[in-house]
Amino acid sequence: MSKIIYDVYQNANETSAAYGKFYGRIVHTETLNTRKLAKHIAEHGSVFTQDVVEGVLTKAEACIVEMLLESKKVKLEGLGTFYLMAENKKGGAPSLEKFNPKSTFNGLHIRFLPDSSSDTQLNSKDVLAKATFMWAEDLKREKAEARPTTPSGGNGATENGSTDSGSQNSGSEQGGSGSQNSGSQQEQQNTLAKPTISGVTPFTDSTEVTMSGPEDAEIYYTTDGSTPSAQSTLYEGGFVLSDTTTVKAIAIKDGESSEVSTRLFSKGTGGDTGGSGDME
Repeated sequence: MSKIIYDVYQNANETSAAYGKFYGRIVHTETLNTRKLAKHIAEHGSVFTQDVVEGVLTKAEACIVEMLLESKKVKLEGLGTFYLMAENKKGGAPSLEKFNPKSTFNGLHIRFLPDSSSDTQLNSKDVLAKATFMWAEDLKREKAEARPTTPSGGNGATENGSTDSGSQNSGSEQGGSGSQNSGSQQEQQNTLAKPTISGVTPFTDSTEVTMSGPEDAEIYYTTDGSTPSAQSTLYEGGFVLSDTTTVKAIAIKDGESSEVSTRLFSKGTGGDTGGSGDME
């Protein structure tokens, strides 16, 4: 049976009224892109092949954006409605005569409203009622138990005369250097690239911050100078800064965290081309 994976964390903010209390968060095991979603659909009773499904999904993505830019809402029955929402700059326009969307809007955001009709019930409480859960720690234990174990009888003598303690890569004196090098290479292979933070700095009025990272990784960020973690704000699209701010971000994928990326956005005269250099 499919389960939603969750994790539990403790509020570590000593100034918070909820300090020390425990909360849950959803752990996302994967992000399906269009190709992966098309493959999933094609393999689950669809009469269409993966390339046909992917073509329809790709066309639908383009057409939804096109309709939104024509000031229309797009409703997918049983799923929800896509629509645009305007983000106004702080302070707005000084008068009706001076109002101009290009200068007054910081940006337009694509929003999604889940379908909550009686047939589908995709509102938050009904989804909760339908869901089954598994604690992330239980999932880790299941995976550990499913791993193949070393065959018994590992205490016999090896060809070079040394005893086998159950793992050929256990770091014994014989060939220990090779084991360390192998572990180091494996650690390098598992290192997750840190995210890229982009935007104009210094800026005169405001600047939009965008981020990118490894494929299928989630990016979490902070704007208060604190070190980001999985409990920080999840990056879901560009956001606007209107004051000097230090943005820090990490990428997380399959429980592995990247190093922290840091970028200072300074409010002042002039501006660069929106580079993505790190401030270490």
